Amino acid sequence: MYEPESTAVLERQLLLQLGDRLKRLRKARGLGTVEMAKRAGISRTTLSSVEAGDPGPSIGTYLRVMSVLGVSGELALLAGDALQPGPPGTAAARSRRARPVVQVTVSTDESRHRVQDLQSLALHEEAVRLVRNDPALLLRAQETLDRWLASGNSRSTGLWREWQDILRHGKWRKILGRTRRAQELRQASPLTAVLPDQVRQSVLDQMSQLRQGVVLGDPQGKTAA
Repeated sequence: MYEPESTAVLERQLLLQLGDRLKRLRKARGLGTVEMAKRAGISRTTLSSVEAGDPGPSIGTYLRVMSVLGVSGELALLAGDALQPGPPGTAAARSRRARPVVQVTVSTDESRHRVQDLQSLALHEEAVRLVRNDPALLLRAQETLDRWLASGNSRSTGLWREWQDILRHGKWRKILGRTRRAQELRQASPLTAVLPDQVRQSVLDQMSQLRQGVVLGDPQGKTAA
């Protein structure tokens, strides 16, 4: 297992896994999205964002959903002292029991499509961050898209026309979701062409590390075999 410092791809994967888990718990309890959203005091759209691991909803919103599903105590462990060493001289401090280790793993045994989509999502999040700060990069993406549309008929023409609207109005949420349409749009994207080589390589390196498996929270800095 690899133990790197926190990275954008790792943080995104943690949210995706949390969203997946909350969705599975909701279904296991026989709750539909309407009832679940009502109990949590949020809209169905917001619930959908939470279950998609979207970083947009606040931590309070995630906590509401976790509370309804009966797993808010796990977040309470992080908020309290349970994961910290006990005060000197106490039984907790003398205990030889290992502290909890959070292990996050992305394996090539999983669907290759899911791994590739995580990589695509991470690349697009970096690209959106850059174009928001530099209008010249947005212009480059628009020019790339114009060239593609001028090249003639393509099965991707419909997606490219949708991209025109996305770039013109900054509708980034349409491409940063986990819906089938968002995935299709990312596959026909002019946006990643603006990424500098070092940014692209950084995302690819983070994906490689994540495939090896990542161990977080080991106080001794040890990695698993």
